[in-house]
Amino acid sequence: MVTLRPFRPDRPEEWAEIYDVCVRTADAGRDARGLLSSDDLWGDIFAGPYLLLSPDLAFVLDDGARVVGYVLGTVDTARWVREHRERWLPRVGPRHPRDRAPAGTREHDLLDLLHHPEHNLHPGLEGHPAHLHVDVLPEHQGAGHGRALIRAFVAALAARGVPGVHLGVDPRNTGARAFYDRLGFAELPLTVPGVVYLGRRTDVPV
Repeated sequence: MVTLRPFRPDRPEEWAEIYDVCVRTADAGRDARGLLSSDDLWGDIFAGPYLLLSPDLAFVLDDGARVVGYVLGTVDTARWVREHRERWLPRVGPRHPRDRAPAGTREHDLLDLLHHPEHNLHPGLEGHPAHLHVDVLPEHQGAGHGRALIRAFVAALAARGVPGVHLGVDPRNTGARAFYDRLGFAELPLTVPGVVYLGRRTDVPV
């Protein structure tokens, strides 16, 4: 039995379980363990800053033994960028030096994203100030859990008066793109290499 519940920030093991889900779905939905010099880099970019800065917007799937999926995000990307630089980067930046990987490599680009959270800001997202990340372990996909996570997150945004939410999708992850299309996300007119941006209003039920 898988249940959806709020993240429990007081449980260190829950952080570790979310990081594990993150790395095991990070390569366009596939397992990314061993692809970088540190598996933790994935979580330190795509999970940790949200758990620290917006724990009230984090929801997890719990199978009774561990976390098997999650949705994380922020209500205001611009504010999140400022807080990331002030509160998150000093915690994790020293263990991920920017010069650790050579230019032109995937790890170099990810390190650049970690150290420059401003890369998350793009003109054209003003109507969709929130953003999210959602991941579910493969063995629990296809059962409606992803939709339930998105529904919980969008409802939380609507309750806070946030008009819209966006996310970025790897163009290689065609399954994820189809999933978001079914949930009412539409492509936004942004040109960002390697990423397709999708958005949806929060006043439309998921």
